[in-house]
Amino acid sequence: NLTSLRELDISNNRFSGNLTPLASLTSLRAISLSSNHFQIPISFVPLANFPNLEVLLADENKLEMEPSFHTLVPKFQLKFISLSKCRTSQQLSLELPTFLYYQNDLRFVDLSQNNFSGTVPFWLLENNTKLEDLILKGNSFTGPLTLLSTPNSNVSSIDMSDNKIQGPLPTNICSTFPHLEQLFLSKNAFQGNIPPCLSAMKNLSMLDLSNNQLAGKVPQELVRKSSLFLLRLSNNNLNGNVVPVILNANGLQKLYLDGNNFSGEMTNFDVSTFQFPTSLTDIDLSNNRLHGKLPRWIGNMSLLERLDLSNNGVEGSIPVEFCNLNNFKFLDLSENNLSGSIPSCFNPPNLEHVHLHNNRLGGPLSLAFNKSTSLVTLDLRGNNFTGGIPKWIDTLSSLSVLLLKANHLQGRIPVQLCTLYSLSIIDLSQNRFSGPIPSCLGNLTLPMNKDKTMTPDLMSPTFSELDELKLLKTGILFEHMMHSYSYMKESVEFTTKSGSFSYGGDILEYMSGIDLSCNELTGQIPLELGNLREIHSLNLSRNKLVGVIPSSFSKLKQIESLDLSYNNLSGEIPNQLVDLNSLGVFSVAHNNLSGSIPEQNQFGTFIESSYEGNPFLCGPILHISCSKTGSISTISDDEREDSFLDTYVFCVSFLASYVVMLLTIVAILYINPYWRGVWFSFVGKCITNCGQSS
Repeated sequence: NLTSLRELDISNNRFSGNLTPLASLTSLRAISLSSNHFQIPISFVPLANFPNLEVLLADENKLEMEPSFHTLVPKFQLKFISLSKCRTSQQLSLELPTFLYYQNDLRFVDLSQNNFSGTVPFWLLENNTKLEDLILKGNSFTGPLTLLSTPNSNVSSIDMSDNKIQGPLPTNICSTFPHLEQLFLSKNAFQGNIPPCLSAMKNLSMLDLSNNQLAGKVPQELVRKSSLFLLRLSNNNLNGNVVPVILNANGLQKLYLDGNNFSGEMTNFDVSTFQFPTSLTDIDLSNNRLHGKLPRWIGNMSLLERLDLSNNGVEGSIPVEFCNLNNFKFLDLSENNLSGSIPSCFNPPNLEHVHLHNNRLGGPLSLAFNKSTSLVTLDLRGNNFTGGIPKWIDTLSSLSVLLLKANHLQGRIPVQLCTLYSLSIIDLSQNRFSGPIPSCLGNLTLPMNKDKTMTPDLMSPTFSELDELKLLKTGILFEHMMHSYSYMKESVEFTTKSGSFSYGGDILEYMSGIDLSCNELTGQIPLELGNLREIHSLNLSRNKLVGVIPSSFSKLKQIESLDLSYNNLSGEIPNQLVDLNSLGVFSVAHNNLSGSIPEQNQFGTFIESSYEGNPFLCGPILHISCSKTGSISTISDDEREDSFLDTYVFCVSFLASYVVMLLTIVAILYINPYWRGVWFSFVGKCITNCGQSS
């Protein structure tokens, strides 16, 4: 009854099985099967008799290998095919479907992330002269990039990233694709220099050659291109002075040069001939060999939103000119040799993520950041900051990650932290905080927060008609570019489960934890901490805490790591904690705990070191049996025998020493007449006195 059906969209369901039931819908012009569990033969034989089929969307299904590879010529001539993220039951590398050899009117092809193998299928471009977009990323194509000899002026977008293509970048790529707009060739094995001809491509807006083995310098003409919007050359072997690359930007907004061999001082450059502000909004120069001081001219780049200079050799103080960067959203100057204090005027209103860890910055936490109400991440670990946490911390209403580990901070933990309801990760460890733990910390909800990760600044297009090929292509390309734009990833480091881990992406959204270890905190553990139902890690170790372990901790159903070691806690381990089924690491070592150790559920997996240093704890894990009261240990036969031997040795040693001393005195009196006379005179007087007194 549906033989006249022209369009069918059954995407985003859980349908399974084969496509045989669709074989009668021969009038279909467009079909979307994406995001299901269909078992689709790689020849697409069930659709071979669809003469009107132009649009085929079959992403995220399962491709089935066939006993004999079909060579049936299909009746359809596709214009649009999207076949990405498909799987095979054998997870083997695949050859491209043969029906593609018979297509000559394709405009859009997406075969990404399928583990297709063989050489790069440029015959798709040769057979389809109207092809505009070719997406082959995430496969296993090999060999050199051998282009066609004839130009193809219709191609606007090529993505062959994440394959195994090697050799130099072909110098005729510019003449072969004169109207190319996006070129993505990252994560391959390309060598040699960047072709200078790329600078002459008038329409090129996005170029990604990252994660290859390219060498040489960045062509300055390429940076000057007014059409170029994004340039990513990360993780290659490029070198030279990076300052001209930055200052020559003329329309370029996003520049990623991290993970190369750029060197030199950024301040040793005459910038008087350059016009500010440049067009750049994103600059990533991390993991290079830059040194010297931070240049003051960065303060003139008023359009700058994201700057990453981490893991270089930059030294000196943060210039006060940075206070002019009111559009800042992301700043990473970590892993350098910066010193001095943070300028108190540094308060960008849109600032979201700050990473200054592992430098030599010091002084008190002044008024810097106190007006940055959009701040989500504040990472100041591993510096020399002094004083206390400022009371204005509660003005940072969006703060989700606060990392102050390994500084010289002191004083009490301010109760103002308790009003920051977006907080989900707090690390105040390795400081000198004193006083009690604020009980109001138990009011924190530790929510999931998507703001902890950065998102690209793009606006999604709106679609009025799904059947328009141009709009459909725009939607898929938009999703692809969203992934390409988000190169500057937000990640934070947090210690849990006895190790330090880096959290980013979706994992960072879900992570929550509090680390107050290695301080001078006193008093009891607040019962209210048991209200932190979403917490994954809690570390209160190496403080001066007293009292008992709160039984309210049994409500921490999500907790994976709980460390209370090296305190002065007493009492028993609450048996209610056996209900913590997610608990993977637990330590109460070196306290004054007593009683029997729980053995049920997760507690049956913890090792002896989790309990060591508690002389009154007992249980099989410590090889100490418990009495009926559960708190007094019995002595084994071996221990009794050892005690008897110790007493026997003491008695024998004492008797021998007494005999030796007595014989020594007798020998002296026998040898020396003078002392013998004195001794007998002394004895005589003692006898006389005793007789008179009686």
